[in-house]
Amino acid sequence: LCPRFWRLVQEGLTERDGLCRKRARYLLKRALDLSGSQRAELRCAPDECSLFWWSAEKNEQLLQFWETYILIMETLEGNQIHVIKPVLPKLNSLYELAVSGDKGCWLFHPSWHVCIYRRMLESENKTLTKEGILHFLELYETKHLPNSLDFSEFVIGPLMDALSESSLYSRTPGQSVGSCPPLGLRLQKFLATYFTLLPEEEKGSFLLKFIQKMTSRHWCAVPILFLSMALASIPACKVLGAEGLHALRDVLQCTMITHQILLRGAAQCCLLQTAMHLTDVEKVSFPEVSSFLLSLRPEESLRRDTLLWTELCSWLQVNDRCFRKSVTSDFERQETSSLCQYVHSLVGEYLKTAASERENCFMPDWFEAKLVSTMILLAADVDGKSNIEWIELEAFLNPLLDVLMKLGSNAYIPTLRTDKSLQLLLKLLQTRWLKCSNAQDDEVLLFIWKSLVTPVESILEFVLRRLTTNELSTVGDDYETHFGVVLKSICIEKLLLTVLDGHSKKETKVSSQVVFSVSGMASLAAVCEIMGGKLEVHLEPLPSMDALKKFISLSQFNEVLKKPSYIEEKNSLCEETASQGWGKVVARYVRDQWICLCFVLNSFPTLAQGYEETSVKSLSTVERSKEILQFALEALSILPSDQVSPVFDCMKVLVPKLLDSSEALCVEAFDLAWKITSSLSNTQLIFWANLKAFVQFIFDTEVLAVAASAKGQAYAKIKEVKLKQFKSFVDERSALRNAFLNAGSYSELITEACVFGTVFRRDQSTNRDDHYVRICAVKFLCLLDGSNISHKTFMEDIFIKLLDKDELVSRSRTRYYANSLQHRIKTRVWQTLLVLLPKLNQNFLCGTLDRVFQAGFSNNQASVKYFIEWIVILCLHKYPQFLDKFWDCFGYDEEKLKKSICTFLSVLAHFDIILENTSEKKPALKKALIVVLQWCFSHNFSVRLYALIALKKIWGMCRMLHVEEFEALTPVIESSLQQVENMHGTGNAKRNWQRIQDHFFFATFHPVDDYSLETIFYTLPRLSELAEDEWISLSKFDRFTDIPLPAAFQWCRSRAELRDLKPSDWSQQDMGPHSAEADSQTEWTDVQKKIIPWKNSTPSLDLETAFEDRAAKLGKSNSRLIVVASLIDKPTNLGGLCRTSEIFGASALVVGSLHYIQDKQFQHLSVSAEQWLPLVEVKPSQLVDYLQQKKTEGYTIIGVEQTAKSFDLTEYCFPEKSLLLLGNEHEGIPANLIHHLDVCVEIPQQGIIRSLNVHVSGALLIWEYTRQQVINCFGCGDCA
Repeated sequence: LCPRFWRLVQEGLTERDGLCRKRARYLLKRALDLSGSQRAELRCAPDECSLFWWSAEKNEQLLQFWETYILIMETLEGNQIHVIKPVLPKLNSLYELAVSGDKGCWLFHPSWHVCIYRRMLESENKTLTKEGILHFLELYETKHLPNSLDFSEFVIGPLMDALSESSLYSRTPGQSVGSCPPLGLRLQKFLATYFTLLPEEEKGSFLLKFIQKMTSRHWCAVPILFLSMALASIPACKVLGAEGLHALRDVLQCTMITHQILLRGAAQCCLLQTAMHLTDVEKVSFPEVSSFLLSLRPEESLRRDTLLWTELCSWLQVNDRCFRKSVTSDFERQETSSLCQYVHSLVGEYLKTAASERENCFMPDWFEAKLVSTMILLAADVDGKSNIEWIELEAFLNPLLDVLMKLGSNAYIPTLRTDKSLQLLLKLLQTRWLKCSNAQDDEVLLFIWKSLVTPVESILEFVLRRLTTNELSTVGDDYETHFGVVLKSICIEKLLLTVLDGHSKKETKVSSQVVFSVSGMASLAAVCEIMGGKLEVHLEPLPSMDALKKFISLSQFNEVLKKPSYIEEKNSLCEETASQGWGKVVARYVRDQWICLCFVLNSFPTLAQGYEETSVKSLSTVERSKEILQFALEALSILPSDQVSPVFDCMKVLVPKLLDSSEALCVEAFDLAWKITSSLSNTQLIFWANLKAFVQFIFDTEVLAVAASAKGQAYAKIKEVKLKQFKSFVDERSALRNAFLNAGSYSELITEACVFGTVFRRDQSTNRDDHYVRICAVKFLCLLDGSNISHKTFMEDIFIKLLDKDELVSRSRTRYYANSLQHRIKTRVWQTLLVLLPKLNQNFLCGTLDRVFQAGFSNNQASVKYFIEWIVILCLHKYPQFLDKFWDCFGYDEEKLKKSICTFLSVLAHFDIILENTSEKKPALKKALIVVLQWCFSHNFSVRLYALIALKKIWGMCRMLHVEEFEALTPVIESSLQQVENMHGTGNAKRNWQRIQDHFFFATFHPVDDYSLETIFYTLPRLSELAEDEWISLSKFDRFTDIPLPAAFQWCRSRAELRDLKPSDWSQQDMGPHSAEADSQTEWTDVQKKIIPWKNSTPSLDLETAFEDRAAKLGKSNSRLIVVASLIDKPTNLGGLCRTSEIFGASALVVGSLHYIQDKQFQHLSVSAEQWLPLVEVKPSQLVDYLQQKKTEGYTIIGVEQTAKSFDLTEYCFPEKSLLLLGNEHEGIPANLIHHLDVCVEIPQQGIIRSLNVHVSGALLIWEYTRQQVINCFGCGDCA
């Protein structure tokens, strides 16, 4: 009983190799049998709960535990969930046996339970994996289990590895969107309960390992979110120290760096709550806390206008005096809070500069400025709860204000300090400009703003001096800092004039020219960006605007800057850094030029009116516009992809002016712009910004209108871009402002919008609503007027294109799954067709109705089927003259119709609505009755059900009209319907008849009264069990106000009777009358258990004498039966015989060729039996010699054949050494072989069919032989 042996057995039970697991189970059973037979006191170690022990007093309890354990482990070898699930309740009884109720300790080592869960979690069946996870998580809700180190290791190891699978977190059917999936809820409850039950000394190490596991592998966003939610649900407890905060920071900075924005933001909030609930503040210092807080992105989680920020402030205030003092801290004042003292020292340290770093240093990292500004705001908010004088906030800002006030007058302030001060100032000002809901009422931000306005003049003088003198000798991030500060101030006018004046100066040095050009253009671009985005800035009164317009008019675009030769400079460090970034400098310079041009083009459309008398070319002339567009194409070819947006914006203004005169140039612009945009589809951060600019450019109202009117190359190029490659979020607003002028020319675009849906990731979408585009298109179609000729033509074109789209999808895949992309597109197509239907006239429908009927013959999902039936009903209701076309649908061959005829029978179930507008109802009823009665005799059960429901409706109409012609049919039809209604028993027929009558489409739905947007886009998709993300509620139509519905538009809401229904499907599978009761059982009385023959036979001690050759190695009985199947040539029969022979222990199977083993059909039937059974190859031509040889060895040759002298199987007694010869599938045993047989045996039959399948015949004889040998072995008789 060495512990190493039991550890080896446990490792074997959880091995991935199936053979190792079989061997481990065999060893376990042999050890148990040996322990039970000896009835001795056994224990593998003297500790309280050893790996294995045995006691004669508890023999029955031990046997019960281990038999249940082995049953579970054997059952888990199969991946069939219907076999495994009934066994899972036995796990509960296993725990009851394993835990002592009196002592509260483990009787059986918990590592044995871990082996079970590891097998479940490592299963290839994801359903089984999820069941295993849920069962383990439920344990601590229902049972009070003793603590176990094995369980803690299991949670941090295999359990967390299994939880990394995103598919496990799916919602259950019926759960609403936004609700937490079951696994997420269970995980929260489990972690809170498990953590609470842990000993105090183990809580910290367990939690630290748990968090570190979240950084040790690749995690998807969904598992990380639910793990973070589980951590946040743990009750408050001080267990995490500095190492725990570092681990949480690693999760934020490493694991989540590439996750989707929305999921990442939610996880950040949960991890911050985790830190506040579980951090032992006495073990962490303010620098460690602030470093962790800086890992939280303010745009995604920690922002000042959130409840999380308020909660953080309260946490800092409550624990202010408890934080561990930093080694470098020197604040000891008792009158102020520890946080304020820390922030005060943080600001002082930030603005300090060492003598060695004062000059020739790199631009400071923005991390420090962000850290200081965040802590200033936090301390101000914490202090503001008890102090409204803002004394501490003023103390924080004073060191910064001292530096800023000296910028304009003191030229000897170290460069590093000036850069740091401006960085901190910019970060504080950016907080002011964040989209906070209460920015105007925020007293902290108002105080900061008022304080920082004081040194504006000094800052401006400093910035202008650096821009216009030789103080700025390098080009880097400096100008971004300087202009970022200035643009948040109010001194734009002076800056503009100074920069423009600087451009007019001539410098002798190349480096000075570059500095002035790049920094000056950057400043102009920054000013133009902010002035273009701020409507409250009045541009016309500024004198500098004239100078700016003139400067842009005279500019040479895409100007090549001469790279400075640093022979002029003596600083090698400057040379090295500047050379590395020269390409970026040039690209930024060109981009800034186009930003300025875009601002001027958009702000001053009559730019050149004041310069027409001069020789300067006007920007607004066609020649100059053409020249600039050529420059734009050149800029697109030289600029990096992330800097082309300003060029797109300029092209948006220029292209409409040149479409008539320079169409080829415009087409070239379209083509190049799309190539740049589409080439970056895998680069998310750049792609979406470029795509937005491209869409605004190419789908601008004016561009579309001009291209549509000309219908030239540009018009074709726009269509090509849209049809072949462009399938993304399109902002329809601009196109719909002048919609009626352009829509007819771009019907393909409207068609694509009608079927637009879930394609791209929602977290990256600007609008984050996949329904937005379709709502735009549908509301636009609702505005169209059927009496307007142009509108009518457009609607007919859309209708045809949508039918083409449906046919294209149907041809691409004849069978498709529910909620697949094909299913969704087809549903959207027919929803749109329903919206258009009332606006179409009879002539058009007459030509297209046949295509609708043809769509009904396709293999459609439920939602598509309902929409097609609805359209057919409405068409026949409005135009009964189409009934002849409808009757033709029933004239096809039944093989072609198959179950699609149910679609047309469903239409007949609403025949009363179809005939509402018909005066002569009797002929139509007569025709309907004849058609329906024919299909009532269909061999298909579903078709008969649909036909009966239609017959019931039609016959009810006939009785109401008292049609005399039908009196002869009255007894037959009414007795048939009565028989259906009074079907006895509880079989499928009775239940399905009731279900189809109660189905919403036949019982509640009214095709005319329920015609509404809500029914089409929300109610019907919900009732047909379409995925929830395809339901479009009426509130979304109401919220989108850019396209108002007409005042007379009334058909919006569904009837209450239909709206309140719950989804149900009459054709759902029958689960049996007692399925509900069975599911609620805690433990099944009997379960499926596959036989494992080698396990049920305990081998003898003398293996060499008891077994021979291969049978001994396999641990199988030594049968003397040989099955000869050389005459059989079908792999399926051979595979089945191989499986049967192996199961019943035949000594060998003889086949005509061993090549059959490689056949897929053979392997499918044999299920690896050929690996455990000796196979011998004997060709049919060699059979005579083989049979003679076996006769000499003492075998009786038995033929399975019906002959004149054959014996009845029930009367024949098989010798021990028997050889069964099976015949060919078609010819049986040939006559030349029958003469070599010792005996023929036939199987008695009762039916009409002449013979059994050869595999079945062989199986019956093999079983009879085995049965007789088993009886003989036990001495119960000679033969049956």
